[in-house]
Amino acid sequence: MGPSRPTAATDRNSETMTDADDPQPDGGTASQPEQESRELEDHPLEWDEPENNNLAPDERASVSRPAEKDDDPKLVTGRAKYTADYEKRFPDLAHASVVRSEIPHGYVTEIDASEAEAMDGVYAVLTPWSDDVPDSKYTSAGQSYPEPSPWDMNVLNEHVRYVGDPIAAIAAEDADTARAAAERVDVEYDEADYVLDPEEAYSEDAPQLFADDEVENEIVGHDYDRNRMSHIEGEIGDVDAALDSDDVHVHETEWETIRQSHAQIEKHTSLAYTDEDDRYVLVTSTQVPNHTRRQLAHLFDIPIRDVRVSKPRVGGGFGGKQAMVVEPIPLALSIAADRPVIYEATREEEFYAMRSRHPMKVRARTAITDDGSIEAIDLYALSNTGAYGSHGMTVAGNVGSKPMPLYSKVPNARFEADIVHTNTPQTGAMRGYGAPQGTLALEGHLDEVARDLGLDPIEFRQQNYMEVGDLDEIAGMMGGEGAERRIRSCGLDECIERGKEAIGWDDREQPDAEHRHRGIGMALSAQGTGVAGDELGAAQLMMNEDGSFHLHVGGVDIGTGADTAFVQIAAEVLGCDETDIVVKSADTDITPFDYGAYASSTTYISGMAVKKAAEDAKERILHWGSKLLEEPAANLETGDGEVYSEETDASVELEEIGYEAAYGHDEREHILGKGTHCTEESPPPFAAQFADVTVNEATGEFDVNKLVVAVDCGVAINPGMAEGQAEGANHMSYEMAVCEGITFDDDGQANVTSFDEYDWPTAAETPTIESILVETHEPTGPFGAKSVAEVPTNTVPPALSNAIRQAVGVRITDMPITAEKIRTALEDDG
Repeated sequence: MGPSRPTAATDRNSETMTDADDPQPDGGTASQPEQESRELEDHPLEWDEPENNNLAPDERASVSRPAEKDDDPKLVTGRAKYTADYEKRFPDLAHASVVRSEIPHGYVTEIDASEAEAMDGVYAVLTPWSDDVPDSKYTSAGQSYPEPSPWDMNVLNEHVRYVGDPIAAIAAEDADTARAAAERVDVEYDEADYVLDPEEAYSEDAPQLFADDEVENEIVGHDYDRNRMSHIEGEIGDVDAALDSDDVHVHETEWETIRQSHAQIEKHTSLAYTDEDDRYVLVTSTQVPNHTRRQLAHLFDIPIRDVRVSKPRVGGGFGGKQAMVVEPIPLALSIAADRPVIYEATREEEFYAMRSRHPMKVRARTAITDDGSIEAIDLYALSNTGAYGSHGMTVAGNVGSKPMPLYSKVPNARFEADIVHTNTPQTGAMRGYGAPQGTLALEGHLDEVARDLGLDPIEFRQQNYMEVGDLDEIAGMMGGEGAERRIRSCGLDECIERGKEAIGWDDREQPDAEHRHRGIGMALSAQGTGVAGDELGAAQLMMNEDGSFHLHVGGVDIGTGADTAFVQIAAEVLGCDETDIVVKSADTDITPFDYGAYASSTTYISGMAVKKAAEDAKERILHWGSKLLEEPAANLETGDGEVYSEETDASVELEEIGYEAAYGHDEREHILGKGTHCTEESPPPFAAQFADVTVNEATGEFDVNKLVVAVDCGVAINPGMAEGQAEGANHMSYEMAVCEGITFDDDGQANVTSFDEYDWPTAAETPTIESILVETHEPTGPFGAKSVAEVPTNTVPPALSNAIRQAVGVRITDMPITAEKIRTALEDDG
């Protein structure tokens, strides 16, 4: 799997990297106290947080309370509006259909669309050579600017690289006519050799997907002669020397993960039209409205001001909509047909033409001393990015930068990855974003090390994992100078203890049948909270005359309950009821700028912007309360819909303040609060996963009796929603462990084209999942919060592999775990 690496030797001589000598500009070295002083200055343990950010549980009025999810009434009554619901507003709306490549690799030599164009009700047919189709290169990845993904895509393609690549697009009076017209488009190809396996694609004689002049914004480490989109690497210490030491045990394992579908209920849907001001408007199911606006402006060569992107309700994203997947097609058709156009992908297209999780092969190596100290961790990943490079480098980077920092006391660490193109559908962002692949490899590997050396698998981890006060240098290994982070909150010990108790770690009883064996496995995980130094959220809060509020926030709710969390944060600051706040999120014409919903950043980044906006408004509310109560603002506080004096108990209702501010005689003001937030911090949430399994050694069949995941997410803004996020993430993780995902035949055709064909656990097939929230306080987050939605996505595959290993003594390293693989391993072992 990929290139092998020689090893060298050295001994461990310090507990942490902070003890190493630091080269100075004058050629000297810094002493240990001088270096530690610098590190504390750059990454202080104490954080200067506002006094109101650290509230005891009994002081919280809205935060960490089970408030009703903001959109629940609309969802259960059918009043919630998704993108497809907007079609009723446009009587002249056209529907789009896309002609996609039927071959995995080649060149379109001719397109005969004459029959389609002659059909009644067809308004426009576009091909790669149409004037209304942009010929600029772009990336679909909805990420920061400049995008850390290559510009390697076209809206419609002459050079096709997978079965499903878009070739032509049609706008017609209804969906049936559009699909019928698409079937009448005749495409001729000059077929080329293709490659489906990433190891074969990386060989020197493999078919080449890209010529150098077919890619702009090329990414570090690219080598298109070998289909490599990027190569990344980072190292602290001297891994080769540690691996070659005579004083360590060296272990090596290899792991493989599946291509997993997001399987969101709402398909990719986008409606494009031109408004009365000749501006282009997209109503679209997206996680990244502002990134999509910028990308469309680039692609169509129009000013950003002339593009509006509005997100209605989103029926699931999980990263699949953290990309400009379909928006350019309805916009190009709308321009060509001179009318609104809606494009709703088919369920078949969702499986073979949209996005999926990157399948990977990951090699793990460690150097371990007799007493269980980890001297070195070395991870290498070979990632299949598919036909295009969207998110390819950043996802692969997280294979190392998320799980490895969990063991921050390890002095020598290295991560390398090759991101390789194949003639399969392009992959993209998906919940966990590389961390599930890396966590499987590292946590499965460490369990095997513990069993081989006779160490307790939990105590072995505890000896090496991070704790409060640690400087996490491994997180900065891939991020460059200054990307390290200080750990200010960590509930790992409590996560483990509560998880052990819930799963019955110390009380495992074996089944009566001799051929059935019970095992309990565990795995740990760390994630991130936003992207350090690369996020921005903003919010504005307006007070109405009656003391109610309108909250405009750029943060994107994709069904997670983010809007509810925003309201709870604002209500906690303002001292009002949640029902007095109306939230509007994610419309680029109306709401402030925000990077979007990804990287577990919404509550942490956008929520802090909301908190700042509420505090800004509160300052003016107290000013007006001071006028009405004739007391200094310093004596006043908000609560229960009032401004009250902490000195005299006098109070005035927010409604009276609202009217006085708007209609007062000597002074008037529209009370507005504004907040913007970005940070260099990305505090890790933690999870301890436990899996209880019973295995039939005669057949390999296994029953997962229970899954328990204990999560440290700081202070849960809404505990009920946080538990739902943890359980949903654990279900997705369970799917990754036991289901096949999306596979392809030898011709590059997807074997899965519908929910019926997709292998995922139904409710009846899903074991009991118990989620446990462990509260810590993260001083950099709003009211102590950090992320929760991704970290439980990482842990079921390694925990289940570890449980089976404990039960019957065999190790399954390639996902999915199946009875056949267990039976074969038992036969080979016996």
